[in-house]
Amino acid sequence: MYYIDPHIHMVSRTTDDYETLAKMGCVALSEPAFWAGYDRGSVDGFRDYFEQLIGFEPKRAGWYGIQHFCWLCINAKEAENVALAREVIAMIPQFLDRPGVLGIGEIGLNKNTKNEATVFLEHIDLAIRTDEQILIHTPHLEDKYQGTRMILDMLCDDGRVNRERVLVDHVEEHTVRHVLDEGFWAGMTLYPVSKCTPGRAADIVELYGPERLLVNSAGDWGPSKPTAVPDFILEMRRRGHSESLIRRVVYDNPVAFFSQSRNFVFNPPDVTEAAGV
Repeated sequence: MYYIDPHIHMVSRTTDDYETLAKMGCVALSEPAFWAGYDRGSVDGFRDYFEQLIGFEPKRAGWYGIQHFCWLCINAKEAENVALAREVIAMIPQFLDRPGVLGIGEIGLNKNTKNEATVFLEHIDLAIRTDEQILIHTPHLEDKYQGTRMILDMLCDDGRVNRERVLVDHVEEHTVRHVLDEGFWAGMTLYPVSKCTPGRAADIVELYGPERLLVNSAGDWGPSKPTAVPDFILEMRRRGHSESLIRRVVYDNPVAFFSQSRNFVFNPPDVTEAAGV
């Protein structure tokens, strides 16, 4: 089965990972801007990073027949430096019309601080003014519920936000209902030691149905598995779910959400089945 990974950080993965993803049926992926493992000290560091996301990663993905899309922002982990964040936000518009740029993300909260909220709201304002989609990071572990509620409150307080164009990622059992009930898209991240597992993600699909649900690997520098989406596909098959339901979550839903971006120029595969999974 062909699939799309809506959230994976390929700058932190090897070229062999692209080859493996292609063999497993991945035909497209999107890469949100994120923390580099250290706090960047200048707007020029972000400018170079954005050029890497827009210019080089699509070439590396293309060597294996995978389409690469990306999102731009300053990540919440670096949002405590509000002055730098504002420089980065002011610089982002010069990249938004470049091929493959889907919108603003992954923005959100890390430790639920005042500065993080300030930078989050300024990103939201930029996205609205430039008519961009939004991809949101919700905090980890003990900060997740409070941070998700804070994010939803800030989004819902702004009547300009088109909720159908916002993806709230890293949902878990205790946050997914709140995201869906407010009319946003919800992303389930499959991590080895935190967030969801393939089994828990399958539980969520069974509880809430496939509407506005996506599943991703968020593969990055740390413990993560870039082939987590195929693990979800296999878990859903093990439970006896139909191929059409599985495809809805791992392929049709990402296409539907990303198609709201003017830069989502997608070349779908010729057939709907792949032998690699």
